[in-house]
Amino acid sequence: MALSFYDISVPVFLRGLGQLSHVLDKGLAHAQASGIEADTLVEARLAPDMLTLAGQVQRASDASKLGAARLAGITAPSFEDNETRYEDLQARIAKTVDFLNGIERTQVDGAEHRPVVLKVRDSQTEFTAERYLLQFALPNFFFHVTTAYDVLRHRGVPVGKLDYLGRF
Repeated sequence: MALSFYDISVPVFLRGLGQLSHVLDKGLAHAQASGIEADTLVEARLAPDMLTLAGQVQRASDASKLGAARLAGITAPSFEDNETRYEDLQARIAKTVDFLNGIERTQVDGAEHRPVVLKVRDSQTEFTAERYLLQFALPNFFFHVTTAYDVLRHRGVPVGKLDYLGRF
């Protein structure tokens, strides 16, 4: 059986968000066990010029909801980037998952050649939906999921590769 365009998009985003939520749960458990205020992790970052954990979660959320919406030819919901508490990060993921779960297979399958235009500042880039998904949306999404994992790992949270990959 061939993979459909839906199969390589929405479920992939959902699985990645599920693993991001799992890694965040491990971060919370570590903070509680270590006597660390969990909300301090929200502002943790790998380097001064990189986004915080909150920023990484926000960008992973945006990459998945905007990515899926562009493939489906619909408008994604707008979420404020105002997460300041650890529980806010999980709520952001849950809202994103709810949106993704509402996208129907029929909205995405067959849309591989749909034009997708990204406007960034004063320029724009045009893709087919397939190129957009494979060359921008998925790599961007996984960059931010991985960086969120790395922020927590850097702060001593005992997460490993299987926490990132999840169960098969």
